[in-house]
Amino acid sequence: MISTEVPSEPEVPPEPEVTPIVPGTEWAVRRLDRPLRWLWRRGFRFLFVLDAVGLYAAMVVINTVRFGFRWPDFSASYYFAGFAVATSIHLTINYFAGLYEREPRLGKRPWLSRCLLAASIGVAAQGLAFVLLDRYLMPRANLAVFLLLGTFVLAGSRHLSRYLAIRREGPPRVVLVGADDHVQRAAAHLADSDRDAVVVGTAASPSGLAGVVTQARASDVLLLDVTAFEAVFPEPLTTLERDGVGFLQRVSARETLLGLQAVRQVAGMPFVRLRAHTMPSFKVRLKRISDLVIVVATGPIWLLMMGGLACYVLVRAGRPILYRQRRIGRDGVPFQVLKFRTMVRGAEPPGSAVLAERTDARVVRGLAWLRDTRADELPQLFNVVKGDMSLVGPRPERPELMTDITRAVPGYARRLEVRPGVTGLAQINGHYATDAEYKLGYDIQYLVNWSLVLDLQILMRTVWVVLSRRV
Repeated sequence: MISTEVPSEPEVPPEPEVTPIVPGTEWAVRRLDRPLRWLWRRGFRFLFVLDAVGLYAAMVVINTVRFGFRWPDFSASYYFAGFAVATSIHLTINYFAGLYEREPRLGKRPWLSRCLLAASIGVAAQGLAFVLLDRYLMPRANLAVFLLLGTFVLAGSRHLSRYLAIRREGPPRVVLVGADDHVQRAAAHLADSDRDAVVVGTAASPSGLAGVVTQARASDVLLLDVTAFEAVFPEPLTTLERDGVGFLQRVSARETLLGLQAVRQVAGMPFVRLRAHTMPSFKVRLKRISDLVIVVATGPIWLLMMGGLACYVLVRAGRPILYRQRRIGRDGVPFQVLKFRTMVRGAEPPGSAVLAERTDARVVRGLAWLRDTRADELPQLFNVVKGDMSLVGPRPERPELMTDITRAVPGYARRLEVRPGVTGLAQINGHYATDAEYKLGYDIQYLVNWSLVLDLQILMRTVWVVLSRRV
């Protein structure tokens, strides 16, 4: 029988003697440990330095192997400057490709394919830089070789970083959560296959897990019960994750049938990473940048349309042209959403929420088509520019309705992890009267699978939904 009590001084096997990969590396890391920790807490990753040095060195090596020490056509400073710009481009793309996302210390992730994708995008971006700068950042014939070598540099940097982290902080300290037979089996797998991890505690259930983790000074938690997620979200997952503790949930054959892709192996066992937030910070920033690019690029079109609609509303309904309504935004922060006014003045008493109906008598004659086509929501593009909303995302809810919906639909608050959208996956797949719980399924699916391509698909489908009035 495995006890849920954690010994006050867990027995930790001595670290194996490992010869440093690079002479002097351990000495440098020890001297830089404090400033690196300070930078880490502010979002900096040591991988930035490893990648920058590795990619720049790869460009120099390729040029030297090809041309020797006398580089043709241009001076050495010309090449060095081009290599520096190319390195900056690759680091930026690596960031938005998720290569600098903070990873749990436990579990191996296949990096090679992701590094190849990031390197490929970086090489393509160098071609774009030629169009903008009228110069190649490295000789064109070098690009194919750099794509291959750069991929291995990025993958190698991640393995080196993991090695140095274990050398500096020790192996991951793991708490196993589950029934006795699952715990014993997982402990045996860890002892046999993953010598980089140490079991420092066990728990039969997530009840009291925070105390067990704190007492054992654990770095990671392995949830062996496939139904344990509901018991740890939002707490203690949110608090422990904020303290740097990684959470991994074991998956069985039943869960893999749902199409899980981001499965990582720990000592031969399949796990998925659990997060308090479905969308990591680098995706949130990339999404914001893409919103601004699209809104600015299409500005002349939607500003002209908005001007024409404003004149039409003024003639039909008079002033005010715009209607402001309080909605709940990202992280539960309220904001004022903008719409063209389509209802009579005073259609809704202050402080109350009167839901609109299909044939609402409050709608001004001649303006119903604005509501049917959702053209009345076009002013929300100003909310997007301001940062209150995104082009695509869960639709913002009214505070008067939020409490009741949150109580009735578990997990509904997860929609608040990102900026609400002008349109969304639930809007193009569901209907006006689709139940909130079903819409939540679309919203969470969107958050977990977000990509720029998905946003573009939703925007294009929104145009069809609006034109066909299938809302």
